[in-house]
Amino acid sequence: MPWLSPARARVLEYLQSQADPVAAEQVAGVFGQHVNTVRGHLDALVADGLALRHRQGTSGRGRPAWHYRANPQNPEPDARVREYGALAGALAAHLIRTCPSPTDEARVAGVDWGRRIAQDRHRQPSPAAQDTTHARHEVLAILDDLGFAPQESSDCDSVRLLRCPLLDVARQYPEIICQVHMGLISGALTELGGDDTGVDLLPFAESDACRLVLPHAPSPAPS
Repeated sequence: MPWLSPARARVLEYLQSQADPVAAEQVAGVFGQHVNTVRGHLDALVADGLALRHRQGTSGRGRPAWHYRANPQNPEPDARVREYGALAGALAAHLIRTCPSPTDEARVAGVDWGRRIAQDRHRQPSPAAQDTTHARHEVLAILDDLGFAPQESSDCDSVRLLRCPLLDVARQYPEIICQVHMGLISGALTELGGDDTGVDLLPFAESDACRLVLPHAPSPAPS
């Protein structure tokens, strides 16, 4: 069975939730990603036999667009798509039952996770303060890979997280899951040479998104 990245697994899960075939543009809108990025995920799922595609008829000019649906004959290629949420819920419940400060423990676990992810990306931390902007971009790339679909807001200092790979569990145990995610962001940012001062995660701040306060590096003072 093929291994799926978290981002591609989320695309497959979305296809599985749809009764009708969908276009790449629709999927891109849901995840807040460029249509070419999403089309790459969709075509890879087709190549792996996990999705099917066909030309959707149209009365307009030009070639009809491809539409995609999950392959009903191959519904579950990667157990993580379903099982990692149940595991996270069990661990969250265990922390609440057994730890005197479960939110602190969750944050520490998230920091360690974020550092490990940053290390696995083979990025070396940069000692220069001005490279905090680079670390910020790398953290957004990590969040995208994990399926959060980050979308930078117009104020440039906040990011809308349009998706949560553990949404159901986060709603049940926000004090645990959201702290893990906050630790993940801080850990990855500092491991990559950035500064997590002022970074904050606001769970369910909007009806369709969480908000991440992720300030840009301050401009150097004029000499």
